[in-house]
Amino acid sequence: MLGAVETRSVSPVFVGRAEELGTLHDALVRACEGEPQALLIGGEAGVGKTRLVEEFTAAARHRGAVVALGGCVEIGADGLPFAPFSTALRALRRELPGELAAAAAGQEEELARLLPELGESRAGRHDEDGMARLFELTARLLERVAAEHTVVLALEDLHWADASTRHLLSYLLRTLRTGRLVVLATYRSDDIHRRHPLRPLLAELDRLRTIHRLELARFNRDEVCRQVAGILAHEPEPDRVDAIFERSDGNAFFVEELAVAAHEGCRTGLTDSLRDLLLVRVEGMPEPAQHVARIVAEGGSTVEYRLLAAVARLAEDDLLEALRGAVNASILAPAPGGDGYRFRHSLVREAVSDDLLPGERSRLNRRYAEALESDPALVPADQRATRLASYWYHAHDAAKALPAVLEASVEARRRHAYSEQLRLLERAMELWDAAPDTVRRTLRPVDYAEVYPPCGCDPATTALRHLDLLAEAAVAGRLCGERERALKITKRALRLLEDEADPLRTAWFWIQRSRLVQGLARGDGWKEIATAQELVRGLPPSEVHAEVLATAAHWSMLHEPGPDALTAAERAVEYARMVGADDIESNARLTLGGLMVDAGQIDAGLGHMYDVRDEVVARGLAAVVGRSHVNLPSVLEGVGRSEESVGILREGLRLTGAMGLRDAEAWIWSNLAESLISLGRWDEAADAAGNAQRRGQTAGPHGSGANCLAYLALARGQVPEAARYLAQGRAAYGPHDPMPQHDLPISWLTIALAAAEGRLPDARSELARTLESGFPLGTQRYAWPLLLQAATAEADARALPAAHDGREQVLDGILSSAKRLTTHAPVWLAHEQWVRAELHRAEGLSTPDTWSEVVTAFEPLGRPYDLARVRYRLAESLLTGAGEDERERAAELLRLAHTVARHLGARPLADAAGALGRRARLPLTPATQPGPAPADPAEALGLTSRERDVLRLVAAGHTNRRIAQELFISPKTASVHVSNILGKLGVSGRGEAAAVAHRMGLFPAELLMPGPAG
Repeated sequence: MLGAVETRSVSPVFVGRAEELGTLHDALVRACEGEPQALLIGGEAGVGKTRLVEEFTAAARHRGAVVALGGCVEIGADGLPFAPFSTALRALRRELPGELAAAAAGQEEELARLLPELGESRAGRHDEDGMARLFELTARLLERVAAEHTVVLALEDLHWADASTRHLLSYLLRTLRTGRLVVLATYRSDDIHRRHPLRPLLAELDRLRTIHRLELARFNRDEVCRQVAGILAHEPEPDRVDAIFERSDGNAFFVEELAVAAHEGCRTGLTDSLRDLLLVRVEGMPEPAQHVARIVAEGGSTVEYRLLAAVARLAEDDLLEALRGAVNASILAPAPGGDGYRFRHSLVREAVSDDLLPGERSRLNRRYAEALESDPALVPADQRATRLASYWYHAHDAAKALPAVLEASVEARRRHAYSEQLRLLERAMELWDAAPDTVRRTLRPVDYAEVYPPCGCDPATTALRHLDLLAEAAVAGRLCGERERALKITKRALRLLEDEADPLRTAWFWIQRSRLVQGLARGDGWKEIATAQELVRGLPPSEVHAEVLATAAHWSMLHEPGPDALTAAERAVEYARMVGADDIESNARLTLGGLMVDAGQIDAGLGHMYDVRDEVVARGLAAVVGRSHVNLPSVLEGVGRSEESVGILREGLRLTGAMGLRDAEAWIWSNLAESLISLGRWDEAADAAGNAQRRGQTAGPHGSGANCLAYLALARGQVPEAARYLAQGRAAYGPHDPMPQHDLPISWLTIALAAAEGRLPDARSELARTLESGFPLGTQRYAWPLLLQAATAEADARALPAAHDGREQVLDGILSSAKRLTTHAPVWLAHEQWVRAELHRAEGLSTPDTWSEVVTAFEPLGRPYDLARVRYRLAESLLTGAGEDERERAAELLRLAHTVARHLGARPLADAAGALGRRARLPLTPATQPGPAPADPAEALGLTSRERDVLRLVAAGHTNRRIAQELFISPKTASVHVSNILGKLGVSGRGEAAAVAHRMGLFPAELLMPGPAG
């Protein structure tokens, strides 16, 4: 390799950019304080982006930051998947090997897709969560590494970035919230034409307030003068500066080129274009140096020395001499890792590459491909397949290019780079007819295709088909979000299959089409599923058959649960077990368990679901782990076992967080909010619902979280807030794919909001629409609250003359629907009694005996708000013509209801209980008797149970963020609790509060032991 060489065209003086450099330094300061920073640096080619980054990163290193640089790699017109992130993570691993290993612990198999040095990546079925999981784990990795060290992650040349790199960068910039981290990226603004793939990302990031955007302008005349003086090491003549400024228009790179050209005796106006000026510099080198420059130009952004030697076919001394000439001329420069060479500026490389003759370009690509085939170790292992495919493709050799492109597509799939996989598969389809038949016959599905199961054929002997490529492309398109392209590919495959008697493959493509139709919001997908079912009907068991049945059962569970869905789920489990399709079997068993519970087989159904949960956790099947911890607690909540549900949900949060299953985590938060509402832990429920909305990547958790917040707002009398949340929930779900689990809660909230606003006709209209649609089997968890709300609205409006017309018809409709709903769980049996009691109240027939039975039914259920409501109704009934004994009982019931309502913040119920107590002249608080002070000092201070928990953690020295993590609340809520505590204790700071807690002995010493720093 070369020693020190002269690079005379680079100015030793850093010119201008004071404001931009100040912005970068300010970002570094904020990052050092624990606030992640994101910056985008744009500017035309040659304007000085790289020099600015170099100056900033050098200063950052001087201040103790760890700098990880990564550049987007261009090979011909192809970008390497995740190249800048892989390079940057390698740099982090070199700088902080122990810290990165600790941060990646437990997820090495997944993170190896970005950093192969961590180990072998896990094989298995690819699903929609795969790429999102990789992105989430990468974000967590960076946050953990940056917890103790300030890290600058610099990604250059985003205009060359592959789609997967763009998606990962977007994810990081949207989700990073903690850590001493600066993420900056550069791009060429003059390359970003209207259809450039980076343009949508820039528009998206512009909408984020957390991102700073810097656009580098060209130098003015004074800055050009200072730059030329730095290059020439003396003050230039004004005329020369004027000429260079006019010719370069202030572009820093062209200033350098023109200054050197003038210094070497060339006129600044020597050529008709600046591109020609660059070539004049190249053509001024000796011929061997020009030859090597042309080879490097076609090899990619960086060419390894050994690969260059193999392609150049020069004696080593001659090669080194040619390289020294190119480096001394500032045309080439050693690569940052010291293992290869690259052009000092990409503008020069592009000019040299554009000057190659077509035959010369294809010949060089062939040489690169032959060298790499002969010795695969010439390039890094994670780049080998992609580069070989690119070289053979640009060598215009279809026989060699087709298998190489297919191999690269497999590597892209393994890394979850589905956008690159799709592009490569489309290239393979382009090459398919051009490749000789003898080559195609040697290709096997087992080597290149995995999404379509063998289904009876031997994958080791069966030739790869064009339909196999279409299948891989359809799935890759769906997984990378290119659903429109994937749908077109699927339609093309189905047209080709019209002439073939292949029902299994046809059914498989119809299932793919169903998923795409649903993903594109163009329908519910059932027509496509039904078509697939007809195609496999009567065929022997196969993996495709099992997948069709499992898909149909899952769809029916969500849309039309009933006997047919149960039968499909049972057959899916049976078929999947027979053909050894473990993932399909696990998912089908979860579906089967839920449907069994809906059908009344509660213990057996839950047993299935618990077994699946335990199995997939033990096997580490991430996608099914997420689903099992969403569905099982949801089913438990559906039968009133809320405490049991919360325990599983807490464990689910731990597992999905560790596995990077962000959307499953969001669903768990929304289910947790629902169970916490049932248990009367409303503040925690509000935090959980907010987390569901913040963490969710899809509409479902957003809608479910909004519904929970709307319920809480209504129960607390915050009607405008409830309306806002209801609108959010309705918008999240949309009209294209109606499901009872979405639609019925929305209808319930619509009726409740209309009743709260005194719009009884609107409430009745919504009820009529819902009753007309009916309640499918298994939807009682949503149907009973809806019927209860409608009956309550009618009973509350009984005294209104305008409500008389139509009331009888409404009540009959509610009663008729209630008779058809199942009551196989105690919670729904209690709701049935409650609905009937409200119907009696609506008819003026309410009696203490009726309400007493309802109270008795709710007392063992652990649902404090529901119990408070029915106690209030019983008290109201007792006070109608009551004797003294009934008054005492009513007073106690009112006190209990009022206490719970005030604790929960349920203002309408608290106000109603208070008003009833005043009318009946009943005290809602027991008469105070002199006696000893409260045994619990915290009670004497007026602290709530939640504030007591927070104070214990404050006394242990925890931050608000750590308190939030410990108590599963948001940092903002923790801050509010701390402020309330300081007020109640009469102190001004956390230290004083901790001192009061210690002095009063509020907590045993063992409870104050601090955990890890929060």
